[in-house]
Order: sequence, then structure tokens, then C-alpha cells
Amino acid sequence: MILDSLENANAYYDKHPLFQKAFEYLKSLDFLSADEGKVELVGKDLFVMISDSDLRYEKDAKLEVHNQYIDIQMPVSKVETFGWKARFALKEESDTFDSSRDIQFFEDSYTSKVSVSPGNFVIFFPSDAHAPCIGEGKVRKVVVKIKVK
Repeated sequence: MILDSLENANAYYDKHPLFQKAFEYLKSLDFLSADEGKVELVGKDLFVMISDSDLRYEKDAKLEVHNQYIDIQMPVSKVETFGWKARFALKEESDTFDSSRDIQFFEDSYTSKVSVSPGNFVIFFPSDAHAPCIGEGKVRKVVVKIKVK
């Protein structure tokens, strides 16, 4: 997991061949006024989802993992909190891995939390379990999905 400011995004360009394109897109738009929906930047290898998501109580936020994609998540309208746990430490599956959606949920408690403010981002790799959308109300957020190399 990486947490940083969008201003420092260029420090991560070497972590994946598509990170530069992803971060340049994140810096290019006013996501508060953008339409909700999915934008493909490089087909299924790099796409962006803009949504107004309901936040939930900590007790209702399940950890999730992905095999095929790295997530860059960026709240736009307000602070969003995420739970985190190392994937190798997960023990309590909620269900089997859904390969069509590239997701699996777990009942484990997370070991740490991070609050991400607008202007900042968090990157979750397949080795990270994360529980997004913790808070109250709604959040406008951007999720970038980048196919693992």
C-alpha cells in the first residue's frame, strides 16, 4: 500500500508502466464536476471509475482483494477511510474468488486504518487487502484499475 499526495505522484511512475498515464489523467480533470461512470484509457489494462459512493460504518466494511488489478483510489469530495491488512494474513473468507469481477471478500478484521483526504491517493496492490468507503454520508471518488504486469 502507498499513501501520498497527487503532487508527488511522479515518484511512483516506475512502479508500473501505466502509472504515469494513470496519474496524468488524475491530474487533468475536475472530478467533482465529471460525470459518473467508467472511462477506458487503455482498454481493460487501464480504466477509471468515477462514482458517488455510500460510506459505511467500520463494522460493515469488509476487506477485499484483487488478483488482476492494482487500485489507485482517490476521494474527491471528502475524507474517506480505508481498512488494511496484509493479504497473506487473511484467514476468514466470506466467499470464493470471483474471477469475472476480480474480487474476493473476507471477514477478517483489518490491522490498520488510513484516512485519505481529497488531493491524496492510496494504491492497493494484489498483496493488500483493503476495506474502502468507511465514513458517514457519501463520497465522490475515483478508482483507477491497472492490470498487473
